[in-house]
Amino acid sequence: MEIRKVAVIGSGVMGASIAAHLANVGIPVLLLDIVPKEAIDSSDKKARNRLGLAALKRLLKQKPAPLTKTDNIRMIDVGNLEDDIRRLSEVDWTVEVVTERLDIKQQVFQQIDKYRKKGSIVSSNTSGISIHAMADGRSEDFKQYFLGTHFFNPPRYMTLLEVIPTQYTHPKVVDFFKKFGEEALGKGVVLAKDTPNFIANRIGTYGLQVTVKEMLDKGYSVGEVDSITGPLIGRAKSATFRTLDVVGLDTYVHVADNVRENVSDEKERQALKCRIFFIKCSKRAG
Repeated sequence: MEIRKVAVIGSGVMGASIAAHLANVGIPVLLLDIVPKEAIDSSDKKARNRLGLAALKRLLKQKPAPLTKTDNIRMIDVGNLEDDIRRLSEVDWTVEVVTERLDIKQQVFQQIDKYRKKGSIVSSNTSGISIHAMADGRSEDFKQYFLGTHFFNPPRYMTLLEVIPTQYTHPKVVDFFKKFGEEALGKGVVLAKDTPNFIANRIGTYGLQVTVKEMLDKGYSVGEVDSITGPLIGRAKSATFRTLDVVGLDTYVHVADNVRENVSDEKERQALKCRIFFIKCSKRAG
């Protein structure tokens, strides 16, 4: 098996950053997104590819820089999911990085299954949605070459890569991608089971919730929490709330809700009622 070209579906912050990381290691990328509503009836290619083109501009301005050098952006070819979907037959790996909704992901995978070449790897960058559920209804070849590949933001700098196979994923695909992730992408690959939020986000969301609860109960400030939950205890300097800023509150709430809605332990469910916590935090900060 060999990965010579990759398609990234979704040109948001994470999708574009994954495309940039692939370009950094010399792999050509096809970056696809939907056609904007205002361009649906247009024949103007730039208008129809507006989302992807805007993503390329963001890559050149982002800090920390997702590209090791600006010339790497030439490795990324932009298109859209209507005009260029057939080009999925050109790639050896297609990674989905669209919004964290199972129904939308299933629609995307239905299209991918139709146009991908047999024997090409397909993966999802989901933060914790069931990999098995995403593969439901897909062809046998799709299922054998499908797995979760959860990168962390920003992909260029974050070493961890969770690889999540399903019961249908061929063992050779898992072995190959683990080696590819380590040797070609420079990642520390961890194999995870298909449980809600896998490993890192399962631990991380619970830990953050417990931290926020302690802050509210004891009357600590945001600054005080970050001063003691960063390098002082062996963690990143972004600590608790600066990490949350990078992730984004909307994304974090979705990730925490995904665990809360899919676990049976009542103590864990109660700890993950994040909307209540963050409303209280916002009132205190305001």
